Amino acid sequence: MDVLRKLHRFRPRYGPEWGSGGIFGLRYHNEVLYFTLAFEARAHFIRENSKRIYEFGLVGEKPASGGDTYNAVETVDELIYFGGWVHAPAVYEGKDGKSTISFVNKYSHVHAYDTENDEIKLLWKESIHHPTDWAGEISDIIYDPYNDRLLLAREDGHANLGIYALDRRKGKAELLNPSPSLKGTIVHDNVFFGVGKNFDFGISEIHTLDLITGKWERFPLKTSSSVDGGGFVRPTMGDIESAYNRAFAFVRGGIFAGNPLNGEEMTFFRLFDFYTFYAPMRVNALPLGGGLLMAYNAHHDTIYQPRSPEEQAFAPITNTIAGPSLLIYVTPPMVKIVGAFGARITSLEKMGGHILVGANTTPNTGALEATPFDTGNRDIIVLDEAIIQKEPPAVSFSFPLAFPSMASQMYKTGTFGGIPLEGYRDARAIIYASADNELTVYEYDLSLPAQDAHEERFDIKEGKNIIDLSSFSGMVSFRMKGEDFKGKMRIELK
Repeated sequence: MDVLRKLHRFRPRYGPEWGSGGIFGLRYHNEVLYFTLAFEARAHFIRENSKRIYEFGLVGEKPASGGDTYNAVETVDELIYFGGWVHAPAVYEGKDGKSTISFVNKYSHVHAYDTENDEIKLLWKESIHHPTDWAGEISDIIYDPYNDRLLLAREDGHANLGIYALDRRKGKAELLNPSPSLKGTIVHDNVFFGVGKNFDFGISEIHTLDLITGKWERFPLKTSSSVDGGGFVRPTMGDIESAYNRAFAFVRGGIFAGNPLNGEEMTFFRLFDFYTFYAPMRVNALPLGGGLLMAYNAHHDTIYQPRSPEEQAFAPITNTIAGPSLLIYVTPPMVKIVGAFGARITSLEKMGGHILVGANTTPNTGALEATPFDTGNRDIIVLDEAIIQKEPPAVSFSFPLAFPSMASQMYKTGTFGGIPLEGYRDARAIIYASADNELTVYEYDLSLPAQDAHEERFDIKEGKNIIDLSSFSGMVSFRMKGEDFKGKMRIELK
């Protein structure tokens, strides 16, 4: 396809912000491929015979930066709606012990691109014009087909957070729910929203909106709902998507799945939980072949240069690379690894028989670590969609046992892992223990309704221990009976 020939790598270029953004909002619609390049704030519209780049001039003056970092995009008829946030103009304040930008010109925005007429319209924008704070970014756009409106999720920010309805023609926004929400998805005739604070405790509730009656309901997420019996810690959310008449919320440490409107509570299935910042952050779930394709990222947000004692304590959690970024394909009861990549995946889309994967070498950073240019190398990988039916790639994980030990002390839960074994013939765990211990292996799958895990125990001796996981199926998580702050673990899947 000629559109694919127009894709190329994106090297660091001017765009003042915190580290690196990425390629966001990938959407192929009406023979147009759209995506926004952050942090340069350049929206691309690529056709077979042309390419257009929009630099957010309708929002404010150049030079702009930002654009979108949560894949806020929706399509209705001939229109592509794209949202997010943008500095217009961007203000880099320099580097003197700390490196900062001003947020006085940061706007949240929603645009509409007419694919029939190649026209861009600014539908809505908002700013609080504060030097360090900002209005809630647009992190998701969901079309309400019953009321013919756009629903906007806003969680990242300091003011005007919550769930809004936006008139598609007049551009007027109305607050529906003041609870901060990053993402939502339609399940039957309701929209399920994940509610919480992503850079604090994660999501804590699911709020549902009946599109017909306008009724809201709230469902708290319970730590007792985990299939392996362990609790969850900081379930920061990447995306929530619908399949099987259930909602699937992809979070740090696992997946919440269920439909509380039908009496099936949101159950926690542990997945890639190393008590690091390995998480499905800043990437979208992609409905594909009746299932869901999603990425869990190795390095999406980080503390680059810790200054305070709190940052120094948290920095190792954000900078420990426990494994590669992984593409998983969810078709209950199966969760299958279908791809292994570098630092992070930022966007997923289906185009013909291909899967487009936006990728980046570099994470977001913190408030005092701004750079005047995007620091990442970003590209779009084109995969054959047949990868979902092929054998999984070889994968390994390596991480210190100190992290689950700390979780055991601080949160009274130290169950870790959640490793999908589907398609692997040879799987093993290598434990380097600093003392004798006992390991419990929990075996489970993503059955719906959920079923409790099966347990099996192994004696662990000081030194090197090899546990053959080939006799297990589905997914496995682990728990050490005693804390081990000096040990480490390696998991190999072949």
